Amino acid sequence: MKLGKVLGAAAAAVLALGIGLPAQAADPIKIGVYLPLTGQNAFGGQLELEGVQLAHKLTPTVLDRPVELVIVDNKSDKVEAANAVKRLTERDKVLAIIGTYGSSLAMAGGEVAERAKVPVIGTSCTNPLVTQGKKYYFRACFIDPYQGAAAATYAFKNLGFRKGAVLTDVANDYAVGLSAFFKRAFTKLGGEMVADLKYSSGDQDFTAQLTELISKKPDIVFMPAYFAEGAIIMKQARELGATFTLMGADAMDNPDTLKIGGSAVEGFLHTTFPYDINMPVMSAEAKTFTDAWKKAFPDKDPNVNSALGYNCYNILIDAIKRVGKADSQALTEALAATKNLPTALGVLSINESHDAEMPVGVIKYTDGKRVYVGEAIAE
Repeated sequence: MKLGKVLGAAAAAVLALGIGLPAQAADPIKIGVYLPLTGQNAFGGQLELEGVQLAHKLTPTVLDRPVELVIVDNKSDKVEAANAVKRLTERDKVLAIIGTYGSSLAMAGGEVAERAKVPVIGTSCTNPLVTQGKKYYFRACFIDPYQGAAAATYAFKNLGFRKGAVLTDVANDYAVGLSAFFKRAFTKLGGEMVADLKYSSGDQDFTAQLTELISKKPDIVFMPAYFAEGAIIMKQARELGATFTLMGADAMDNPDTLKIGGSAVEGFLHTTFPYDINMPVMSAEAKTFTDAWKKAFPDKDPNVNSALGYNCYNILIDAIKRVGKADSQALTEALAATKNLPTALGVLSINESHDAEMPVGVIKYTDGKRVYVGEAIAE
């Protein structure tokens, strides 16, 4: 017998016996992540990605299999968001997807996920249309109707304001929705809306709108802007001598709000998710997240976006464990059944519309510092 045949026969025997060779690693469970890592919303997307990666570092396996994160940049663009989900579902064959920051981006990606029948857990996409009528899209955050109503309730009841106004980015679904919910709740409570003014994404001069707002003398102006534009609005408002209180929503919860706005941020309020590194009472889950973040990123504090990314990963891991197998359909059902799950953002349940039920936090900027002042309850 020739040497090659001898070696081949020996190798076959070894394989047949299953001895002498290293064990093959289990196939990874692929979880897709699509977030805006470049473009207008990149700062928020980067923070959420860091939260996802931190959770993955702490829990790198599930069902005795490694978890592989497949990360795609949706570039803060609706078409790119749809393409990202298409790639994750068709080419990468992911079990589930995390994302995305930005409701408009989530709505674009959601249509693709529905056709592919792959479950998605949204990070901070708060517009109700993200999950409306969807079987496969879920989210780890509260929705804008509740956030807008909570902001209005806080303004009317906690602060005692009776005259309100809104300043809205009409090119942004998130802003349009939140302003509508604030107005509806504020007037229902008995408040008066004295102005309803608009601008478009990318605007840099808000003098005309702010001058009119000053003439209307509202107690509070609700502006659900993204942090960069919101900080510019605050600076220009103070330069014009505005004395009304400005209030925003969760998209203002960004370290750069204070950096860009400077002293003009003093007294500014915004709603947010119920987490802050300096919150008076912190749950065990929030402390675990905070300690892990400080160790991984000693030079910067965590914020709610990183906590949301962290939560999304852990919500998926919890659901996969309950299913006991890597099956997208079974995972979809398990996500829908998520109840009373302790998370870094409080105890979370997924309701019938696939939205997270959780508290709404309130931040106030005082003496150049960001202070968590409590929670708002919508009425």
